Parts: sequence; structure tokens; C-alpha cells
Amino acid sequence: MFPQDRPRRLRTSPAVRRMVAETSVEPRSLVLPMFVAEGRSEPTPIESMPGVVQHTRDTARRAIAEAAELGLGGVMLFGLPERKDATGSGALDPGGILNVAIGDAVAEVGDALVVMSDLCLDEFTDHGHCGVLDSHGRVDNDATLDLYAKMGVAHAEAGVHMVGPSGMMDGQVGVIRRALDAAGHTDTAILAYAVKYSSALFGPFREAVASSLQGDRRTYQQDPANAREAIRETLLDIEEGADLVMVKPALSYLDVLAQVRAQVTVPVAAYNVSGEYAMVEAAAANGWIDRERAIDEALLSIRRAGADIILTYWAAEVARRSR
Repeated sequence: MFPQDRPRRLRTSPAVRRMVAETSVEPRSLVLPMFVAEGRSEPTPIESMPGVVQHTRDTARRAIAEAAELGLGGVMLFGLPERKDATGSGALDPGGILNVAIGDAVAEVGDALVVMSDLCLDEFTDHGHCGVLDSHGRVDNDATLDLYAKMGVAHAEAGVHMVGPSGMMDGQVGVIRRALDAAGHTDTAILAYAVKYSSALFGPFREAVASSLQGDRRTYQQDPANAREAIRETLLDIEEGADLVMVKPALSYLDVLAQVRAQVTVPVAAYNVSGEYAMVEAAAANGWIDRERAIDEALLSIRRAGADIILTYWAAEVARRSR
């Protein structure tokens, strides 16, 4: 009359549940995205991302030092320049905010954690697109590749450990790899944003980087309707020399993340993006969900789907709680 198999035996206490847990989130698997703004004397809160700020160089250094002390896997740096132009020239300037922030980070922590950089022009262009525009106002893929190659070398010369090309230009990984190797930066790794969808969940990020975007990015970021296309993009990036690949966003694309993990042998990252962060924070602020449990569940789901590495704005908080 009674069940012979009782799976509940393995749920009877926190100690039992901890012992048999199939998935865990460890600080070493977390990367903290950070925004560093030029010319600021105080950090600026980002309204749509409570708890996240646009850092000054000084506060960024302190946050990076803490990230290393917490045992995080890395930081992903985004630069916010005071001035923008049509070609994003500030991205190539050795004295530009992102290159300077990379140098600050490496000087602060050395090899204690991985210093990563967002390799894209959108924060530096006055039109807000990830590449330069042609005479018809369209993003010029091949002209953009030349700038990406130069940007990658600039980041490597600033000391970055890993570049993250995120612009979704065809051929970007191969061009950057060749440029890095030709400049002698053969040890600089590439984390390819291989799968990056044109998502509504990037909304708060636009505030975070003071985006100047005009129009949308649907001609180069992927269509949310497509999953097989994501595998094609991923395999192309690996063929071109990607050392790691990433899926972005994470939570709305767990199925794609699982498919990518099943197809490749390189490490796979996923970006728990600004909109995913903001939704949890807003619901928690209204008392609708248990904030810490929701954060933990979200990150566990990303790991369970196959991510080796998670970029998340909760990285430092989760690492503090894990101590």
C-alpha cells in the first residue's frame, strides 16, 4: 500500500540536501560586470538597477580588489566616455576610459582574477550602434571589423587578460584573433559573445552605459525566434579562434544555453543581464518574492542549464553570502 521508493529521504535536512546537490554556484564561476565612467568624482547610482553604479576610477579599483578577495572568477569592464563620435574613436585611445580602467584593474589585482573587457563600440559612438555606419545609415560589418581588431590590440596592450567581442559582427572573432597574434598577444584570450539576442531585457543596461542608440540592433543581434542559428554562430566563433563562448541573455534562453553546452567542448558562459536583474529587484522591493532565494534560484538554473561561468551583477553579493 505504501511506496517503496522514497526520494524525500534525500530532502530531510539542509545537510542531506547540501550533500546530494547536483548543481552549485561557486564564487570562482561568477564574473562581475562593472561600469567605469570618465571624469566622475563620485559613483553614480543606476536607477533601473538598484545597487549597481557607474564607478569612478577609484571606486572601480576598490570594487575590483574586493572581487579578487572574494574569490570571484573575474570582472567584465565597460567604459563610459565623456565624449562620443561617429566612429567611437575613444575606444582606441590608450588614454580612453576603458583602456585606462583595464590598466587600473590589472595594476590592482594582477593575476588574482581575470580582467575582461567589453570589446564593442556602442558605448563610444554618438549613434549608439556597435559599429560604424555606412552612407545609408546601416552598420558596416567589414569597416567595423578593422576597428575591432585595433580595439582588441589596445585592450591587450593595456594589460587585459580576456577580451569579450560583443558586437555580433560576422567574422569578428577571427579578425581579433589574428590582430592579437600579429601584435604578440598570443596569450590574450577571447570570450566570444557567440549568441547574443536582440532582447528587450537589455533596457536597464542602456541607462547604465548612457546609451545614445538610435533605432535598434535587429540587423546584427539574433532573432529571439531562432535557436538553430545560435549553434551556427557558436561553431563559427570557435572555428575562428574563440577560447570561450557566451549566451546572452541567460534566463530567457536556457534552452539555447543547454544546446550550446551540448555542442561544444570549450567553456560556456552566460550573461544574467540587466533586465533579469531589474525584474528580481523590483519584485523583491514590492515584497512579492523572497529576494535572496530568487537570486540563488536564478543562478542555479543558469548553471544547471550548462553554464560554466555566469556574468551577473549579484556576483559579489552571492560570494559574500557563500562564506
